[in-house]
Amino acid sequence: MAFGLNAQTHTKVGVINIQEALVSTKDGKKATQELDNKFLPEQKAFDARQNELIQLQDQLTKGSAVLSDEKRNELARDIDEKKKRLERDMQDAEDDLKAEQQKLLQSMAARMTAVISKYSQDNGFMLVIDIGNQNTPVLFAAGGVDITQDVIELYDKGTVAH
Repeated sequence: MAFGLNAQTHTKVGVINIQEALVSTKDGKKATQELDNKFLPEQKAFDARQNELIQLQDQLTKGSAVLSDEKRNELARDIDEKKKRLERDMQDAEDDLKAEQQKLLQSMAARMTAVISKYSQDNGFMLVIDIGNQNTPVLFAAGGVDITQDVIELYDKGTVAH
């Protein structure tokens, strides 16, 4: 069934990994670097807190025979409390990072959509499918239909208005 197209017409289909395309553009790389710079100090602080927990855990393990029950329980509570606080803070930081990433990707998405549309029209594609989305049921795509790199290059040239 040709769906209203002449039976002789060939439908050109392309695939793209939108996520990869967005982060691989110059804008995407710059945004990724900015996020890394913004969240790196926080990551270092988390690492320091984790090291502190490891030291406290070692102290509890090594000193369990010589520490009084009261001291051992106090140290165990302190470890537990610090661990819970660290886990909450890390989850909050991860949520913040995801929100920042989403905001940056959304700001680039409109331009990326325009680039994909222009590229598809200029190259005769009737359909372009995002293979980066886990919900897209693409099980196979020949190498020649992946337009990700071409779209990245077109995006970086800035030839499409947003």
